[in-house]
Amino acid sequence: MAAVGVAPLLPGMLPAAAHAAASSDGPGFPLVQDGTAAAVFVDAADDPAVIRAAGDLQADVERVSGVRPLLLHALPERAAGLVLVGTLGSSPVIDRLVAQGRLDVSRVRGRWEASVTQVVDRPAPGVDRALVIAGSDRRGTVYGVYDTSERIGVSPWYWWADVPVEHEDTVTVPAGPFKRYEPSVRYRGVFINDEQNMTTWSHRTQEPDKNIGPETYKRVFELLLRLKANYLWPAMHPYSDFFNKYRENPELADRYGIVVGSSHPEALLRNGVHEWDPWAQEHPNADGSLPVYDYTVNPGVISDYWRARARENAAYESSWTLGMRGLHDTALETKYATTIPEKVVVMNNIIADQRRILTEEVGAAVEPQIFIPYKEVLDLYNAGVQVPDDVTLIWPDDNHGNMRQLPTEGERARSGGNGIYYHLSYWGRPRSYLWLDTTQLAKVWQELRRVHEHGVDRMWIFNVGDLKSIENGLSFCMDMAWDVDRRGADKIEDFMAEWAGRQFGHRHRREIAAIRTEYYRLAAERRPEFIDRDVFSVIHHGDEGGRRMAAYDRLVERAQAVGAQLPETYRDAFYELVEYPVHGAYLMNLKYYWADRNALAARQGRGAGTNRFADLALAAHTDEQALTARYNTEVAGGKWDGFINPYPSQIPKAPGRPSVTRVTRQETSGLDVAAEGNETGADRPLSFSSYTRDRRFLDVFNSGFLPVTWAAEANRPWVRLSSAGGTISEQVRLWVEIDWDRVPEGTYDATVTVSGADRRVEVPLRVVNDGERARRRARGFVEAGGYVSIDARHADRKVARGGCRWRTVRGLGRRGGAMEAVPSMAAPITEHFATGAPELSYRVRFTSTGTFPVTVFRLPSLDERGHRRLALALDDHPVTVLSGQAVATGNRGDAWARNVEEGIEKLTATVTVDTPGEHVVRLFMVDPAIAVDQLVIDTGGLPATYLAPPESYHPVFNPDPATATGLDAPDQ
Repeated sequence: MAAVGVAPLLPGMLPAAAHAAASSDGPGFPLVQDGTAAAVFVDAADDPAVIRAAGDLQADVERVSGVRPLLLHALPERAAGLVLVGTLGSSPVIDRLVAQGRLDVSRVRGRWEASVTQVVDRPAPGVDRALVIAGSDRRGTVYGVYDTSERIGVSPWYWWADVPVEHEDTVTVPAGPFKRYEPSVRYRGVFINDEQNMTTWSHRTQEPDKNIGPETYKRVFELLLRLKANYLWPAMHPYSDFFNKYRENPELADRYGIVVGSSHPEALLRNGVHEWDPWAQEHPNADGSLPVYDYTVNPGVISDYWRARARENAAYESSWTLGMRGLHDTALETKYATTIPEKVVVMNNIIADQRRILTEEVGAAVEPQIFIPYKEVLDLYNAGVQVPDDVTLIWPDDNHGNMRQLPTEGERARSGGNGIYYHLSYWGRPRSYLWLDTTQLAKVWQELRRVHEHGVDRMWIFNVGDLKSIENGLSFCMDMAWDVDRRGADKIEDFMAEWAGRQFGHRHRREIAAIRTEYYRLAAERRPEFIDRDVFSVIHHGDEGGRRMAAYDRLVERAQAVGAQLPETYRDAFYELVEYPVHGAYLMNLKYYWADRNALAARQGRGAGTNRFADLALAAHTDEQALTARYNTEVAGGKWDGFINPYPSQIPKAPGRPSVTRVTRQETSGLDVAAEGNETGADRPLSFSSYTRDRRFLDVFNSGFLPVTWAAEANRPWVRLSSAGGTISEQVRLWVEIDWDRVPEGTYDATVTVSGADRRVEVPLRVVNDGERARRRARGFVEAGGYVSIDARHADRKVARGGCRWRTVRGLGRRGGAMEAVPSMAAPITEHFATGAPELSYRVRFTSTGTFPVTVFRLPSLDERGHRRLALALDDHPVTVLSGQAVATGNRGDAWARNVEEGIEKLTATVTVDTPGEHVVRLFMVDPAIAVDQLVIDTGGLPATYLAPPESYHPVFNPDPATATGLDAPDQ
């Protein structure tokens, strides 16, 4: 079989027309045929990065075919086929083909990291045919090489995620020409950060490395290049070795073609955590004391410290971070500057000093130089720090995926341009998320799309933590960084399908993409790293926590079903990329769900059932530990020993084993009941509506340890019970439903009676049946159960106005899609909403009247220079403007912390319903780029829960709510 033409599915390989072009003119080029491989030629005078990448192509062809091609530095006298690899201006044979007009380099020559791959007949004397891979510069050539590797079936993740390479006896690629045009973002890379797990793994497995050394970085560099990245901030923390400890590291990076920079607290490539104390000891003060890392106290010593590294690394392609923060990612220390204006002066002096050092040691026009206004430095920048025009401003997010600030028109015009520092992983307040890839790709798309529209295209750096577990998210970010226009708001799941297809084959790609989409949605409700006690209700809305666990349970089953159908060679990769994240997130949530049920059972006075929930919580924790142990000790033969750990010791507030309560066994029994919506008893009636066709639960439980016999019956023939009784030693969940075909129209009270152990408990029911005809004729969302709950994307009408509109971003938010106001750079609209602002309108049928609170669930995006506002109205009533949180504080317990933990911000207003019947809830854009997830109207008695209640009945969008909400919570 032949591996031909998978290029259309490779992100970054066939982007939009502005970035690439390809055709398949002429027969394909055989890299391997009849047991013989075409040799790979690269001129010995070409850049070392190109020569090294040509060696990787040699190895990749062997991975696919088992046949290793020759790697040549001189043209053969005779060859039927040859792969010619080279950089324009550095490869005479390729330059000759260009001069002869036989290799089309239009829109490639002179561009940044561009390339062309094309078959050329008789490219040199004695060579019949050649596959030419030519780059505009050294990385352009390298990317062209890796494009070819990926086209023949070698995933960028072949080593880092153990993605197998399918064997092919005949390996053929299309004739081309294929062009990779310039990327959307010039510098694209990662920050390896909070790297405790990678350090442990590197120490155990990557000889002769100790704590992340050259052998590990070789693997990192290769992965970055295969992902079409070019930039790295290396590991920085005390438990890893700092990058420049090994002097071969910067040389290796340059030989691979990787630009190495340093993070916000590491000025001029200096790692303060490791390097300052030894430097201070070597350069003591006159009195013998050690200098402190404070520029207002020791400017000379600190300047010499920076200069030494600039001199050491002057020969390498590097990125130079300007400015200053404290050691080990702490705030700037300024003993003799206490006010903001004084600190601004100090920062300006620091930058001027660093610029002088770079000019003297590296060169007058060295680039890129970057300034990162991270945390407290952003306040200083906004207060007047003067950053030279040719320095790139790197705008940080709030550490949770929400951009804090974007450039003004003047900042966009700077010659140094703008970049971002964006977190896919984070250690710090209010909670850390280092374990799994849990940021929705749709959220990443929304934020990256917005920053690029604001002219931020010079550098994108992504904090990826330990690197592993971020495979999907990192691939997506690099895909966007190369071609930000390639995918629209409704095509994000397509990326996951393409990506899954390249890792596991096309048969299961759509199902794997759907699994990942649901996995991200559940994480958007609450990251598994953020789970805690008493987050999700276990008594309201059909057991909110239980419904969530049921969704996770279905997801695990789907993932395991796909894994069971894959060939054995794919099992390790599937475990790493799909099964472990899904199953691990499930178990992390499950143990806290059972712990919450245990705490409730203890409050209710349950006997054996209390202990049963304690056992289930601890069993889930044990299962999660075993799942992780399998990753570290069994997958890929134990290759990832020590890499995966949900609880590295440095993580603050990491969820671990939840505490549980146990009760001492007593030889007693007793019967009690807790109805849905009630911690104990049944004071809150169970409500049923013919629109939502709910089912509700009763927990029938034993207050002792000896078995007890119980029975249940309803006083209406149309009330259906999941059980009529039996014997319980712990508890049973009894489901109550209504037979809507038998119940007459009208409002009725009913009773379910549970009896046993000389006890009788009556549970009241309220049943409202408006009839099937009314159900069919309803034109919008229908109030029931004391609320109206609406998914924002389910608007009955969307109106674009003033050049702005609401668009659906699929896969964004808690409900599978959210509405975003675009374009992101539009001017705010603060008046004349009905004629000037884009609108979402929702028909609602109210059965109640009064003034009701409305909660709008929006994604907690930020803009510290502006606002996050929208407007709400009922019918033609006056409009209320709602304002969102504008500032990231970094403080635990405040509004920003709550918003990023929950993944939403709740904006509230009221509407007044004067008459029952149909009305229209209207939502208007005020500020652009705001995204809305859900709306909830409380018409009386809506309980406070973490999630919004299940979506209300709508004849088009939600005609069968009982099915749509999946009310199959665990019955334990």
